Amino acid sequence: MHKGCLLQTRRVLPSQGGAPSAAASSIRASFSSRIVLRAVASQHAQGEEQPRRVVVTGMGVVSPLGHELDEFYNNLLAGKSGISLIENFDAGDLSTRFAGEIKELDASPYIIKKLEKRVDACIKYIMVSGKKALQDAGLDPEQDTIKDLDKARCGILIGSAMGGMTSFSNAVEALFTAGYRKMNPFCIPFAINNMGGAMLAMDVGFMGPNYSISTACATGNYCIHTAAEHVRRGDADLMLAGAADAAIIPSGMAGFIACKALSKRNEDPTRASRPWDVDRDGFVMGEGAGKWPMRLRLACVHIGLPVLPGHTWDSHHTKLCLHGFLRLFAAFGALL
Repeated sequence: MHKGCLLQTRRVLPSQGGAPSAAASSIRASFSSRIVLRAVASQHAQGEEQPRRVVVTGMGVVSPLGHELDEFYNNLLAGKSGISLIENFDAGDLSTRFAGEIKELDASPYIIKKLEKRVDACIKYIMVSGKKALQDAGLDPEQDTIKDLDKARCGILIGSAMGGMTSFSNAVEALFTAGYRKMNPFCIPFAINNMGGAMLAMDVGFMGPNYSISTACATGNYCIHTAAEHVRRGDADLMLAGAADAAIIPSGMAGFIACKALSKRNEDPTRASRPWDVDRDGFVMGEGAGKWPMRLRLACVHIGLPVLPGHTWDSHHTKLCLHGFLRLFAAFGALL
């Protein structure tokens, strides 16, 4: 078999004596008595175009579990919860008084002081996590490591479900308490979803595709997928993708409380998020940001950049897959 073609492995399910079990019948019906695994090699079949594989080359995070990758990852492995009682405002009158809140963030290494004090927290999270991701990819905006990029072919696709809620909420409060003349003139720019990515692009000089997607809780996934397609199609050499939200404010919490969406386990915040528990009573709000720079794999290999994660196709259902070897092949394929 030519090394460039698709490798197909077939496994026929053995027949068993007596009446088949419900699980076996389901498997036979679903897979027509055979499972076909396709481990895609680094090239298509002979004569077809080589795929333009997109890879992640860095990561940046702002999170209740930490703002450095090692701290964030180690806290995840340790099972630490980022959920706690709200401290940034008095939530005593709310029926839900806890969230995944960013307690402290020193943005001064990434944003000039004047801007840090002025921008919405959502924009701040975007700019800090975005620059951290570029640094992790060996592209520090503050040093010469970014100068070799063709910035006209570098883009940013960062989304947000709720945008700059603090800026908008403060503007509405000013309008009804002091009149429109007291509204912050930047309230609209800092509230709209695309401004964080736009400000980051202006800061680092990226002039490629730049816009925002907002699809509620799926925002980050849509941004990452769409950004990868820009690289795959050749629209850009590098795309910085991800999402951010900063909605742990009175109106943000109260809005979800009003639609009866939030858990009220104030006595045990770290155990409140239990989506598959029969006794669940709502979800838990959180805030933060995450960013991924993405480039073509061949380009990364050519210049010696590290390639970080891949992805598999078996995350379509919450039920555990019956065949362990399916997961094995999926994990192996993601590492190829």
